[in-house]
Amino acid sequence: MDLKKFGFYEINHKKFQETHTDYKIYAEVLDEISQEQFYEVLNQKFVTYAALMPDAHAGYSMPIGAVCSTKDAVIPAFVGFDIGCGMCAYKTDFYKKDIQENADLIYEKIIQEIPLGSKTHKNHQSLKLDLPLTDYAQYLLNTSGLKQLGTLGGGNHFIEIGYGKDDKVWIVIHSGSRGFGHKIASHYMIQAYLDKNKHEDKLKKIVEEYTQRNLQYKSNNPEAFQKSLLKVKHKNILELNKKIDIEKMEGTWELNPNSQLGKDYIKDQNFALEYALENRKKMINVIHNILNSTLNSNSKIDYEDEKKFINRNHNHVQFNESTKEWIHRKGATDAQKNMTGVIPGNMRDGSFIIIGKGCNDSLNSSSHGAGRVMSRKKAKTNINMQEFKDSMKGIKGTIDENTIDEAPFAYKDIFEVMKLQEDLVEIIDHVKVLINIKDNTGKKYKKS
Repeated sequence: MDLKKFGFYEINHKKFQETHTDYKIYAEVLDEISQEQFYEVLNQKFVTYAALMPDAHAGYSMPIGAVCSTKDAVIPAFVGFDIGCGMCAYKTDFYKKDIQENADLIYEKIIQEIPLGSKTHKNHQSLKLDLPLTDYAQYLLNTSGLKQLGTLGGGNHFIEIGYGKDDKVWIVIHSGSRGFGHKIASHYMIQAYLDKNKHEDKLKKIVEEYTQRNLQYKSNNPEAFQKSLLKVKHKNILELNKKIDIEKMEGTWELNPNSQLGKDYIKDQNFALEYALENRKKMINVIHNILNSTLNSNSKIDYEDEKKFINRNHNHVQFNESTKEWIHRKGATDAQKNMTGVIPGNMRDGSFIIIGKGCNDSLNSSSHGAGRVMSRKKAKTNINMQEFKDSMKGIKGTIDENTIDEAPFAYKDIFEVMKLQEDLVEIIDHVKVLINIKDNTGKKYKKS
């Protein structure tokens, strides 16, 4: 694929070297915006090293497909809005022919039972996570997060059913922490950007005014008053955040990991990572039950079997104990030595089951997919609907005007991307697509 016709240019190494920060780029060409963003990343005093994966393209503040290490700083924008977005793959006991013979019915059952796009469940879903979270994140979880659990989301998120080299069927899910994680990310990005004292002063005034209006309530029932006060505080945090245009404050804003705000972000991020995993597992459970009922089987799921179940997220920050630095990955998959992972391609070309090689130059990372070559707007303008349909022959998929921006042509060639990262991962299986499900409501999604 000639990426230059899509606005990808030669890499300006001379400019990057001016930053005096070591780096590695696995892409052959990059779009102009991602080059500018990468330069800004390298230019930050707290960034000690950075790398771009072969699927890199423009994102929010830092390119998607980037990984960097930092000293004494965590940067919410370097993780992105969809905390914990990632891949789960489960190898079932079913075979290719079982799905081919029932593809239409399985597809219809899945879209009936799993909410897509911005849709949620009507009722709260059960979630058992023995992890701490802030009162604010708990508020978000209780108000909307539990209804979003077990839902797909939109954009490039997908449900895929395919088969590997032994014809055994895999369930593959690409999804994240939904609106719950997005609100957490937005909140901490804003906090990192704002003059915290001014923001805190506004909240302090709101709390004081509420307290003065409810002195009798506070005196008669102090416990209930405190609960009510917390609810008012968190509701007003959301309102204050809404008044700030997060698109206009795009930039590199760090948090001190030892500050209360930094500790709170790390705590809520870690919770969102596990929430995202549970979100994907709940969808796998639903799909596996549909396969059982459709194929008259009673097969069981075993999440403890590492040969069957793989989970790998690609939006996170984690502390490296050996270097005492923070590793930020945005659209980059953790690929430690002997670690299994999943790298998806597009709606047509399926997903790769891989083993990491633990490459230091990539900060033990690999690509998280193929990477876009066209913006959604350009894809809708330039991709022909008939070509899209023709490219998806033999696959039961969500193929219409509202998913044309997810057509295979909107992405880099996944086979070329895999060749560019042979030093990073080893391919152990290629899951070829039988069914691919995406949201088709046509809603616009923010870049990460």
